Amino acid sequence: MDVVEVLPDRLHMLRFPIGQAYLWRDGAALTLVDAGNSESAPRIEAAIRSLGLRPERLERIVLTHCHGDHTGAAGELAARWGARVLAHRLDAPVVRGEVPVPEPVLLDWELPLYAHALTVPAAPPTRVDQELEDGDALDFGDGAYVVHAPGHTDGSIGVHLPRHGVLFTGDCVAAVGPLMLGVFNVDRARAIESFRRLAALTPSTACFGHGDPLTTDTAAALATAAAEAGTEAGAGAPAG
Repeated sequence: MDVVEVLPDRLHMLRFPIGQAYLWRDGAALTLVDAGNSESAPRIEAAIRSLGLRPERLERIVLTHCHGDHTGAAGELAARWGARVLAHRLDAPVVRGEVPVPEPVLLDWELPLYAHALTVPAAPPTRVDQELEDGDALDFGDGAYVVHAPGHTDGSIGVHLPRHGVLFTGDCVAAVGPLMLGVFNVDRARAIESFRRLAALTPSTACFGHGDPLTTDTAAALATAAAEAGTEAGAGAPAG
């Protein structure tokens, strides 16, 4: 696993073979946005320690959606260190294991990619301590708030830290190859609407569920990609 600094003394990306999580720091207090797959807890703990931080200061784990490459280690980390787990109300039953993970409506070019995604270990049922709604304020990042961004899943969210210009998009947006709408959506039209809503926040730093964070000309790049999403040019397979 790679540990990549995004913002000095504030934000690091924890990059796994598939997907990634983000560690936000408010002094010694820590927030994890997404939690990797079910085998990721020891690597996340090691990453925290490698930064000179303490896993017991992990206060919350915010899940951008219910897929196993984002929720897998949340329960283990929460049980071990006392962190609270937060997820949108519509995805919380999936995270808890009460209902199955929703099946995406796949485009033809997504089929082989999806077969690879199915190799991610299934996530164990995980408690959700707080069910989120659009606009909810979160007690980190000097005033973070929830942006409901359905389409990838019904309860997908972005997390916006306006005072720092940071936006976590979850899998609504991807940066694997060109900046684009994320894949494997349950409702592509709603996902496009969510992409455009997130882009309208004009962040200076965008952190994606897949692909490297964007820290230069971010707002313009998001606006262009959001405008192209769903057009003939934006609807096909990514290049490269």
